[in-house]
Amino acid sequence: MRSKPMSPAVRDAFEAELARARTASPDTAAMWTALERAHIISQSWPWPHTRAHWHMFRLAVRCRDRGEAAGQVVRLLVAGVGSTTGRVPHGNTGRTRAGLFTPMPVPADIRALLDGAPPAARLPGPADTPAAAPCHPERLAAGDQGVAGGVRRIG
Repeated sequence: MRSKPMSPAVRDAFEAELARARTASPDTAAMWTALERAHIISQSWPWPHTRAHWHMFRLAVRCRDRGEAAGQVVRLLVAGVGSTTGRVPHGNTGRTRAGLFTPMPVPADIRALLDGAPPAARLPGPADTPAAAPCHPERLAAGDQGVAGGVRRIG
């Protein structure tokens, strides 16, 4: 568990990944990759960690991925508590397919950021972040982009 607040450099990186997810639309694979990176960055802080899962939930709903959406609901309920108690699987991408308690390797650039390395020592970009799976590419190809910036009402 981290007892200190998120540093400005870490906060900026987290917000940049969330912004990258927003601007990557309609490329859902790029959106998922950015949200996975935001998740890894945020795991040690309750509110940012919960925010990362909220954005993942919204994207899962947009993609009409019921399994991912259900998994994100569970993660929304436990993310803050896990961060507060220090019981998070570091490096976990936050997706349902990753497993709730499965630790994963932290990408080198994120590890350097979290360890406090100066920006010049960090590796550029998401080179060692696993590629995210897009959501239902056949629906996106048909022009169904979901509701931009929001959640489609189901039912």
